Amino acid sequence: MKNTSLCYIEKDGRYLMLHRVKKAQDENRDKWIGIGGKFEAGESPEDCMLREVLEETGLSLESWRFRGIVTFVSNEWGTEYMHLFTAHGFTGSLRDCDEGELEWVEKKRIPSLPIWEGDKIFLRLLDEGADFFSLKLCYRGDRLVRAVLNGREELI
Repeated sequence: MKNTSLCYIEKDGRYLMLHRVKKAQDENRDKWIGIGGKFEAGESPEDCMLREVLEETGLSLESWRFRGIVTFVSNEWGTEYMHLFTAHGFTGSLRDCDEGELEWVEKKRIPSLPIWEGDKIFLRLLDEGADFFSLKLCYRGDRLVRAVLNGREELI
């Protein structure tokens, strides 16, 4: 089991997205995701998110919100608890990322990109301004087979 953070940084109706194309052994290879990574020893979810954003983008966040916990269950990658954030205020300048290509993408365009199927569910919840939520996403390979939102089965 691993703990990770993921942050969707918003500016002018766009999210800063990372196209994961630079690492060979990457469970997110070729997918578009937000900014984040694995917890280091002693980190809180916020500590991890702030560090990962700075390391991957060069941006320092000034305003963010903890939005939910997403539990990923995979027959290939094991179980992951992802702590999901959104952010609106930041300082600094974008720099090259060693994990992929950074791009500001219009929010409405994101579902048409190669993203994990379950990401569409939590991106919709973020867009709707949902209160803090718990979402469980179960995968077989790249295929979403089950989604449970706040303890209730979702249609997929």
